[in-house]
Amino acid sequence: MQASGERLTDELLQQLLVSATPEAFLAESGIADRSLADYLNQLLDEKGLKKSEVIRAAGINGTYGYDCFSGKAANPSRDHAITLALGLRCTLLETQRLLRTAGVSELWAKVPRDAVIIYGVQHGFTRVQVDDDLYRLGFDTLVKES
Repeated sequence: MQASGERLTDELLQQLLVSATPEAFLAESGIADRSLADYLNQLLDEKGLKKSEVIRAAGINGTYGYDCFSGKAANPSRDHAITLALGLRCTLLETQRLLRTAGVSELWAKVPRDAVIIYGVQHGFTRVQVDDDLYRLGFDTLVKES
């Protein structure tokens, strides 16, 4: 499921390949850099969730969570980005897009820890359920206990 009005990468690639110049493509495509805060808030609106419930479900510090939504924390760690995706109840496609927007690597099925996370995202698991599976299978959890 793609975000409303968002064009598929394959469509954009085809447009780029037939464009006369990179500038022409950029002008015609309407694509622009999107901040993590913009994408988080878009997902929040689309899903009808509240920041407080997402931050609680993600298991992250409240101040830090609000900083992510406001743009003050523009580069969260990969695990924090994953917990935000889980808190937002993202699909796998939305999770991968959130990770790219955060500037961290996507989840890869060839990486055992990532495979556990992918499974959890695909099956609608909460962050706690994903952490339980990670712990049970001997991997680092997303949220570290203090």
